[in-house]
Amino acid sequence: MTMSFIPSFSDIEQAHARIRPLAHRTPVFTSQSIDRITGGMLFFKCENLQKVGAFKFRGATNAVFSLSEEEARRGVATHSSGNHAAALALAARLRGVPAYIVMPKTAPEIKKRAVAGYGGLITFCEPTLQARESTLAQVIAETGAVEVHPYDNFFVIAGQGTAAKELIEDASPFDQILAPVGGGGLLSGTAIATKHLLPHCRVIAAEPLGADDAFRSFRSKTLIPSENPKTIADGLLTSLGKRNFAVMLDKVDDVVTVSEEKIVAAMRLVWERMKIIIEPSSAVPLAAILEGKVDVAGKKTGIILSGGNLDLGKLPF
Repeated sequence: MTMSFIPSFSDIEQAHARIRPLAHRTPVFTSQSIDRITGGMLFFKCENLQKVGAFKFRGATNAVFSLSEEEARRGVATHSSGNHAAALALAARLRGVPAYIVMPKTAPEIKKRAVAGYGGLITFCEPTLQARESTLAQVIAETGAVEVHPYDNFFVIAGQGTAAKELIEDASPFDQILAPVGGGGLLSGTAIATKHLLPHCRVIAAEPLGADDAFRSFRSKTLIPSENPKTIADGLLTSLGKRNFAVMLDKVDDVVTVSEEKIVAAMRLVWERMKIIIEPSSAVPLAAILEGKVDVAGKKTGIILSGGNLDLGKLPF
């Protein structure tokens, strides 16, 4: 699986052809009431309605189905707090190969159950990046499985870029497209697709203030790891990947941060007005708009709703 460091738009096109029979082409929703509240024209790409309930199925499927027969037989392995783990487990099951998943023991119950339900073989670890990486290294040493990193992976980035490609194909043109940023898989894929198809469209990343490593890295142009991030947006706790950061510096126009209060308010607004379930990480771009960090007045804005997996017994409202 050695490829050039960063995927191009043609790699996203190939990924799209590869995953099309397996992944949903998710709908693009609008909401007149949210448009009235924000003063913009917002188009929501509903990856909460994707298989496994998140965009991660795109990248995981592209990565698993890009493996050679010999590589695939050994199985795949990753560390993930949830959505990528479930996505990789399902993609592996669809190809008929094992998926070895390292999960922090603090991951939401719904995400643990989902991974097990898709046939993932779970090893639990302490909730630190160091513990995740060392446990994964041990699992790979024991199994010979191929690592599929949640975001700093060529094929994963290309797969995630297919969501923005569909959004632009279905609802173009746009003045700006917003995506949440954690590790940067969705953001980097979105930026590559958007800047190829709509060179003048701005790409803006939104991030919780309590996990603002991408914001600080973007401002300083130096990759700053995330240390003790604290946010309700559990999908955005990871540090930026190297490939993802390189794409961000090259193709992303701005990174903005948002408060926990606005994340919850944005999540509630989508639940109430659009009647769809989104997880806190998905609400971060809309939170940036509600907080006045991104100007949408008179503009056409695309937003990628990244997923809808959360513990319904622990809602923040």
